Amino acid sequence: MNKNTQNSRREFIKTSAASATALGTLGVGFVAASDPVAAAAIETDFRGIKAGEQMIPVGSFQLPAYVSRPANAKGNLPVIIVVSEIFGVHEYIADVTRRFAKLGYLAIAPEFFTRAGDPNNYGTIADILTNVVAKTPDAQVLNDLQAALVWAGKNGGDLKRVGVTGFCWGGRITWLSATLPQVKAGVAWYGRLIGEKTEGNPRHPVDVAADLKAPVLGLYGGADAGISLESVEQMRAALAQAAAKNPAAKASMIEVYPDTPHAFHADYRESYRAGPAKDGWEKCLAWFKKNGVA
Repeated sequence: MNKNTQNSRREFIKTSAASATALGTLGVGFVAASDPVAAAAIETDFRGIKAGEQMIPVGSFQLPAYVSRPANAKGNLPVIIVVSEIFGVHEYIADVTRRFAKLGYLAIAPEFFTRAGDPNNYGTIADILTNVVAKTPDAQVLNDLQAALVWAGKNGGDLKRVGVTGFCWGGRITWLSATLPQVKAGVAWYGRLIGEKTEGNPRHPVDVAADLKAPVLGLYGGADAGISLESVEQMRAALAQAAAKNPAAKASMIEVYPDTPHAFHADYRESYRAGPAKDGWEKCLAWFKKNGVA
């Protein structure tokens, strides 16, 4: 790809993202700060499914979410909560929900950052982390996730079959969500496992192994510059220590793909690796089936 072509694609995507914000819609365009390569992006069509924005009540607050489901479903559907990267619910995350809908799931991607701000408004990852992610506490996210499940239960979802999957920031949230009694299984894609404890982030995945109520499959890249293999081993050790008294911790697993970078499933980014992404997706679906979500 030459420099001019790459720049023109970036400008197109920035324009698309800005347009999506102006329309007040989720899942349209890509976030500029993610620096995507549009040609790599997978596009899942709408044949046989219904998909679009939905407002979910959280007390008196209305939480936007992108929701996908089979068009002609009979009976209640298994539920998947899809948790975004730091870039929020843009086209990639919306597409992931449509992939699940094609397989018979009610897939919900809440916009957990909506109170703090729109990631589209910031041009760098550092700005998003400071202005949006840091202002979105874990307790609020987990409360929003539970509200999404309440909504799902009233709108065709089977709350006895609930899975959570998330990417990067969402991978970390997936581990935390597995401490909730409603969740049957989680699949965490390259979610941070350790970190500084703050008021908004009082515990990290390595701290909650003993409290897991659902088994988690962790999918990580061996060449991830932001998540060290040492931290992965710390998580494995925490799970092993908790395994004697906690069946969910004992059943949890971590897969590491050698020579694979962070965000290897993000098909719209240069970090995308088709082999690990495909294998991880297959393992994700098998994990949900194995643990009673499918």
